[in-house]
Amino acid sequence: MDDHNWLAERFEETRGHLRSVAYRMLGSVSEADDAIQEAWIRLSRSDARGIDNLGGWLTTVVARVCLDILRSRTSRREEALDEHGSEPVEIRPRRSDPEQEALLADSVGLALLVVLDRLTPAERLAFVMHDMFAVPFEEIAHVLGRTPEAARQLASRARRRVQGGETIPASELHRNREVVDAFLAALRAGDFEGLLAVLDPNLVVRVDAFSAAGGVAIEVHGAANWAKGAMTYSRGVRFSQPALVDGELGVVVAPLGRLFRVLQLKLKGGKIAEIEVTGDAERLSRFDLSVLQD
Repeated sequence: MDDHNWLAERFEETRGHLRSVAYRMLGSVSEADDAIQEAWIRLSRSDARGIDNLGGWLTTVVARVCLDILRSRTSRREEALDEHGSEPVEIRPRRSDPEQEALLADSVGLALLVVLDRLTPAERLAFVMHDMFAVPFEEIAHVLGRTPEAARQLASRARRRVQGGETIPASELHRNREVVDAFLAALRAGDFEGLLAVLDPNLVVRVDAFSAAGGVAIEVHGAANWAKGAMTYSRGVRFSQPALVDGELGVVVAPLGRLFRVLQLKLKGGKIAEIEVTGDAERLSRFDLSVLQD
């Protein structure tokens, strides 16, 4: 076997791992594949026979490439804001196969992808590499060009943002989580009676102008009234997941891991009594979001 074929085989053995790293770093299948391709180019130009730990070497290269992509994203967002004043401008990567991307997003967790997207590039790299892939801080520091202690602090800061600070007792959170899980399950199944079972009969739903079908904010009263309309949106619930919203239990709607809507929920007597739906990009950016721990 010649060197090129030998190298290609070794690379393919690590592709699955590299894709997992890159996707969690970037939240985009197309960009993750670009990062993997760049790693292959760099490997093919190197003296691979002299690399003791090929998997570790490739992981470091992919991490560096992802860091560059994240920093470029941040720069583009800042330039867009400079050009358009305070109007929120979302920079999205080019689209890949939506079904494939949706499956990957589901496997990682929509809420986690949303929260990771709010970290700085350095925080995201430190958290993903250490907490998800157990890469030592010494290696992370080498990628970031910082000290191991600085890398540790970045991961710790990111961890606090990902996990958030629960403002309701754990026992109450657990009970409410069961209600929200049943709420989402009923919506996914198109189960009208199941949905009514978790809604307060006097439910109040407020929908902002960015989320309402007619582009005008609305307020709906009564569980049955709202549930009838909610059944028509059951397919979109696939992209919904419970999360902590400003320290309270809520729901994020995030197609492919990109935040689209936030539902703030108020429960009373074990049922959902109020729902506030927000789609305004400027307001979405101000929510303090964190992942619920299983």
